[in-house]
Amino acid sequence: MSESSDPPLVLLHRLPSFNCFDENLSRDFRILNTDTLSEPLPIFLSRHAASIRAIVSVGRLSITSELISHLPSLQILVCTSVGVDHVDLAECKRRGIAVTNAGNAFSDDVADFAVGLLISVLRRIPAADRYVRSGNWENLGDFQLGSKVSGKRVGIVGLGVIGSFIAKRLEPFGCIISYNSRSQKQSSPYQYYSDILSLAANNDVLVLCCSLTDQTHHIVNREVMESLGKDGVIINVGRGKLIDEKEMVKCLIEGVIGGAGLDVFEDEPEVPEVLFGLDNVVLSPHAAMATPGSVNNVAEVALANLKAFFSNQPLISPVQLD
Repeated sequence: MSESSDPPLVLLHRLPSFNCFDENLSRDFRILNTDTLSEPLPIFLSRHAASIRAIVSVGRLSITSELISHLPSLQILVCTSVGVDHVDLAECKRRGIAVTNAGNAFSDDVADFAVGLLISVLRRIPAADRYVRSGNWENLGDFQLGSKVSGKRVGIVGLGVIGSFIAKRLEPFGCIISYNSRSQKQSSPYQYYSDILSLAANNDVLVLCCSLTDQTHHIVNREVMESLGKDGVIINVGRGKLIDEKEMVKCLIEGVIGGAGLDVFEDEPEVPEVLFGLDNVVLSPHAAMATPGSVNNVAEVALANLKAFFSNQPLISPVQLD
């Protein structure tokens, strides 16, 4: 980093379990940790705003134009998610604030988790576990049959790094992979569908791992679910708002689709209570990337982005603001 009298001041907003960020960042930067605040954030910012040059956001802190307006010296926003739908990118662009994301730091773990959800839903593993624990196996006899995983037709919505990793993991199962993305990937061996309705109609499973944008908000609506069909399964490791959640609940109850594996929801941490009683649904608390390895990787990427920025070097995982 360029020499100066004091290291740059960084505002760190993190989840309690991500405490490794404190040690990693404090070696090279002065840290203000919102986790230790004894006052509301706006009051805190009013006293420190002029000095804060960077934000490291671990979690879903909304970076609004109002928040940015309190930080006249802000130069870079380091996000530890791949998606940046919680950031006012237009305001960052207007202010000339650089934005970075997690890059590929947790792509492997999210891909693993997506496949785990798919297998869990199709083979009904969590429901089988509850069946044994409740004594129903002894009292009621054989458990309801699950569905075969091998050979399933799997449509991936968003064939980026995570989507490609999911596809590679499913190939050994003999799954037939196809995808929908913003554009066709010329190097991809998988069949491309230009619209999600066609993708749903020609697959048994939809896996959602695309970014949340104005174009992808509720990309899975009732029409898509009807196209997927009564045996179809939805796996979502992207963002909750990719699915029309109210319609999905109706479709699950009415048998319009066969099941769902959900790591994300529309209004986290709120989850529709009706889902709790459905054995064809597997739920997870937005934990697809939550492994010690991924947390350490993300912390390293965040630190590398900060060091690069304040040393006038290329960013490791920049977000395009146009």
